[in-house]
Amino acid sequence: MTLTKTVWATAVAAALAVTSLSAHADKKDLVQKVLTLQQSGLDDLSRGVAEQPARQLAANVRQIMAQAVPEDKREATAKQIDAEIKKYVESATPVFRASAIKLAPTTVGPMLEEKFTEDELKQLISILESPALKKYQTMMPEATQGLLEKVVADAKPQVTPKVQALDAAVRKILDNATGGRLNGAGAPAPAPAAKPPAKK
Repeated sequence: MTLTKTVWATAVAAALAVTSLSAHADKKDLVQKVLTLQQSGLDDLSRGVAEQPARQLAANVRQIMAQAVPEDKREATAKQIDAEIKKYVESATPVFRASAIKLAPTTVGPMLEEKFTEDELKQLISILESPALKKYQTMMPEATQGLLEKVVADAKPQVTPKVQALDAAVRKILDNATGGRLNGAGAPAPAPAAKPPAKK
């Protein structure tokens, strides 16, 4: 191979390498743009994760309140608990949000880079930037809440007996497991008074 051919081959290889690196960088930029456009989705995800333990706690609290808190104290107690739950959600959501923002580029980013071509990423960005989609996403929380309320009201007559049957079945299992202590029944009888020793 002549010197001219060697120089030419080296130049072509270098140009191809630069083009490849540039394309790779462009694709990374496109992935980052997709992740940035999905910020509201990460916010929703973070709030949902933060609210999950609060919802479980609230469900347990309702049961305890019904069984153990006197009726005249329930409303005030519920307000205090709601305030504590709200304080927790407001303090936990930013923590989950920061974590989601930190981890999305190394978790979702590589999947986008692997499974989408540059052209597909560009199409996806066009869709995500669409004013119609943004309007739809803005409307969805209200629409979903409205739908949820109607679904609950419509299904409630059929679902309520199922919930009651589940509650009764769980209570029966717990009642058996606790020897009747759950409902205050079957509590152990007090120990009999000690008898004086028999006279010999």
